[in-house]
Amino acid sequence: MKPFNSSYNGRLLAGVDEVGRGPLAGDVVAAAVILDPKNPIVGLDDSKKLTEKRRNVLSAEIKQRALCWCVARASVAEIDDINILQASLLAMKRAVEGLSTQPEHVLVDGNKLPVWSYPSEAVVKGDSRVKAISAASILAKVVRDTEMITFDSVYPGYGFSSHKGYPTRVHLAALEQLGPSPIHRLSFKPVKARILRNERT
Repeated sequence: MKPFNSSYNGRLLAGVDEVGRGPLAGDVVAAAVILDPKNPIVGLDDSKKLTEKRRNVLSAEIKQRALCWCVARASVAEIDDINILQASLLAMKRAVEGLSTQPEHVLVDGNKLPVWSYPSEAVVKGDSRVKAISAASILAKVVRDTEMITFDSVYPGYGFSSHKGYPTRVHLAALEQLGPSPIHRLSFKPVKARILRNERT
């Protein structure tokens, strides 16, 4: 896939991505990163294409070498209140606003932009085409995956450490048996269906 050529050629370019739109549980997490052109990081790519070990190594490098970075989120309650798309956009907005140095231009993974005043462009498959977005996707995924592994011991039986909240067969079976946990998204169809069945019995 061809790299994306932005209309902006300056130094303060932020890449933004989110992780966690598809899962049935947990927050949606976003990150924003402004890379340092004088301190390049080798091996940046879409976080889903990297091994867990490689993501962890790159996450540490990004935090050390980037000009600035910020990880933000929208909560499960916010997801249920405003829907997952709007919550994802909100998390990305919070990540950019949380940067210690504000960007002059922002590239956002996907085809939609948050409502903000930053000059910005949406980049389809940007996590594979823009290094700053790749870096953001790595930070966000490492943070969210780590949280879901922690939740595995807080809410045992669901298998959060393995599927990270995504609707796998194992997760759906656990949801059916145990019902929703406090971190499940009640507005999501499989969770809502389990609640309705429970109310009927």
